[in-house]
Amino acid sequence: MTNNDILIRLRYAFDIKNIDMMEIFKLGGIEVTKEDVMDMLIKVKEDEEAPENFKKCNNKMLEAFLNGFITFKRGPQLSDTGEPVAPPKATGQESPNNMLLKKVKIALALTSEDVIDLIDEGGGIKVSKGELGAILRNPSHKNYKECGDSFARYFLRGLTNKYRA
Repeated sequence: MTNNDILIRLRYAFDIKNIDMMEIFKLGGIEVTKEDVMDMLIKVKEDEEAPENFKKCNNKMLEAFLNGFITFKRGPQLSDTGEPVAPPKATGQESPNNMLLKKVKIALALTSEDVIDLIDEGGGIKVSKGELGAILRNPSHKNYKECGDSFARYFLRGLTNKYRA
């Protein structure tokens, strides 16, 4: 699953408008135009060649979008003095699927049980708390596990079923 697929599925699950997509990217620290957003949301099949205007979403852009999504859903994080803290800079180093689960979990204030239920609802598979914990760990941790495309797809399908219904 590509980063563009993740954007398309998140946009659909939460019914995010183009103007809100631009705002979310801006909150994450990246300026994009409406045309950029439209070009990122073009569906391209694996065996097809991408259209000329297709814009690929890299890991850094996806991370910035997800950071912006957290701010969009929960509001800006405030420092001890009450001033807004700038969102963390996107590094683009982590697996997109792991990043998706972590940051959407934070944005929606989901518990581990909620994420397990969403994956179960989206694909009918049972995930243990230990497996989920390994996916949510820092990539430098010895017990870190990379999230597969099927887990991410089931999670996104579960989100769609819950928030779109």
